[in-house]
Amino acid sequence: MGRRIFGTAATTVVLGLLIPLAGCGGSGGGAGGSGTLRLVAAEYGDTPATSSKAFWDKVTADFTAANPGIKVEVKLLPWADIDREVSRMVKAGNAPDIALMGSYSDFAAQGKLYSADELLSVTREANFLQPLAEAGTVGSTLYGLPFVASSRLLFYNEALFSKAGVSAPKTWADLKSAAKALKDKGVKFPYAMPLGPEEAHAEAMIWELSNGGGYADNSGNYSLASDPNIQTWRWVKDNLIAPGLVGPTPPSQLNRADAFAAFLRGEVGMLNGYPSLAHEARAKGIGVGTVSMPVSDTLASGEVPPTVGVADWMMAFKQNDKRTEIGTFLEFLYQDKNLSDFANRYHLLPSTVTASRTAGGGLDKNDQQFLTALYGAQLYPVNDPSWVTVSDTIKRNIGRAVEPNVDPKTVLEDIASKANEASKKH
Repeated sequence: MGRRIFGTAATTVVLGLLIPLAGCGGSGGGAGGSGTLRLVAAEYGDTPATSSKAFWDKVTADFTAANPGIKVEVKLLPWADIDREVSRMVKAGNAPDIALMGSYSDFAAQGKLYSADELLSVTREANFLQPLAEAGTVGSTLYGLPFVASSRLLFYNEALFSKAGVSAPKTWADLKSAAKALKDKGVKFPYAMPLGPEEAHAEAMIWELSNGGGYADNSGNYSLASDPNIQTWRWVKDNLIAPGLVGPTPPSQLNRADAFAAFLRGEVGMLNGYPSLAHEARAKGIGVGTVSMPVSDTLASGEVPPTVGVADWMMAFKQNDKRTEIGTFLEFLYQDKNLSDFANRYHLLPSTVTASRTAGGGLDKNDQQFLTALYGAQLYPVNDPSWVTVSDTIKRNIGRAVEPNVDPKTVLEDIASKANEASKKH
């Protein structure tokens, strides 16, 4: 969900019914244990004041008070470093007991992780939202425990739309028409399209899904150069790029952070975003409308493509043989009150059914839209161990698909070729 989820992203979760603390069920170990657990977690905050340290200090203190034999040491790492650093630790024989980061499947493929049923009670394991549980599953086994999640919707600046005399788009044709009207009114970025290397794979997947394409076929195999995907980028190039409807920065050079900053300055008519951006914009007095991503005109007859969902993952390493202690801690951590606390801090979505359904938890109507979208979302193919490599390939190359004198088909076929090479290595 990084700030991936958002790299992270957004929405408040709810304080509510706690699932009774059971000992680890199924084939999991019983509650208890002793010693010290090492947790390496991504830092979700932007400043010392918003650091995740306050959350982890509290939850680990509360846990040790309830389980005096077990202490938890937490090390926070930047999103830019955590995947590489944890991989290094594992290779050096110094794996953490638990990690919270953006990918898990490479470790699962190497047989280095405990499965959920070795750690959690049956009740706890069954509580994850289905799209997230599916993305955390390799084969038929859950290894990636979703912690927080996000979904994406199309944002539009209500004041700019009113000035241009346009309404929320439902189809690509509507989006193009709105973008043209916004440009005519002098809006700097009628539609901001961040295909720079920071998070281009999110923007690309949103567009491809809205034309019936995407990254994988129904069998779970990569379909990066499918006909719908090729058609998507040809349409974007001809209808948004060529008429100058995406602003002064070429999409391949526009990163998400820069697009979001421009939106917060009131310079963007439309872009794809997640809940924390909506909260920031409203705090600055910007009226924000949110709708599902408009669909291609060939799908406008009623087919509703999935939205894009993103999650961040807890994983537990076998290397130090602390299954019982890890299970006891994760049972505690995944209580609704703890998920709610973390998600509220960063406007993230809850990963569990009970947290997302509990009434009166403070999920406002704007955030509720993202939670609803998450139920029907499609996540990145994170359960494929080659995804880390493939996503990096997409991020660094998809922007070329809309550059002048380039056929999107050539770019997509090049990406697909590299993805196939990466798949063969796993």
